[in-house]
Amino acid sequence: MTTAEPRRCIFITGAASGIGRATALLFAERGWFVGALDVDETGLGTLQAESQIGLARRLDVTDPQDYRAAVAAFAEHTGGRLDILFNNAGIIASSPLDEAPWEAVERLLRINLFGVMIGMQTALPLLKATPGSLCFSTCSASAIFGSANLTAYSASKHAVKGLTEALSIELKKHGVRAADVLPGIVDTAMLPPETRAMLPPDGPWRLVTPREVAEVVWRAYDEDRIHWYVPPELKDFHLMAVSEPEKARDYFISLGRG
Repeated sequence: MTTAEPRRCIFITGAASGIGRATALLFAERGWFVGALDVDETGLGTLQAESQIGLARRLDVTDPQDYRAAVAAFAEHTGGRLDILFNNAGIIASSPLDEAPWEAVERLLRINLFGVMIGMQTALPLLKATPGSLCFSTCSASAIFGSANLTAYSASKHAVKGLTEALSIELKKHGVRAADVLPGIVDTAMLPPETRAMLPPDGPWRLVTPREVAEVVWRAYDEDRIHWYVPPELKDFHLMAVSEPEKARDYFISLGRG
């Protein structure tokens, strides 16, 4: 008599909309147990009505106590298993640094960086206990080269990229992988209408769908790769930005993004 394969499971923050929602729907469609977490309880309700979500719960990623309670609730459903932690929750704020209210900068960093670190630290015991597990984060093309007028956002995403790289080494001895996705311009509610109108039909700065990013999360579970790019052409831009950062700077200035 053979033992049945355990049901795989994913814990997704920022699951009520955008990339998180698309990922929750995709993994639920494919039979995974999905923990959907967000501060947007209305969005979670519509997600739960649309698909077979295992756990939908409000979570403030900046609150360590709330995060511990959410992970504990998830573990009760999965028997302590966690195959993928998807650190996806994040916000964006557009403003030159000298015009940004400091409270807004702090709030962004608390959610985009500290929220990710709190989640990783809280969920690591489950990840370490689950063979082949993956700690995955939504990064950004703004972590390839910083985006003007998105200074705090760019800083937060560069930090998440560095955190992912450090953990890819640190967690190896525990059998846990760390990886991230660096999407370009994603068709979500965070995208300003004026930006949408300016986008090219193809290339690294074309508009991508949340589902395209979700498919990468799915692939990342089975492949040992640290950085994923959506669209894939962003990898070439990354190589150029590393070797010739002045060229990358001048490219963005030529696009009127300076």
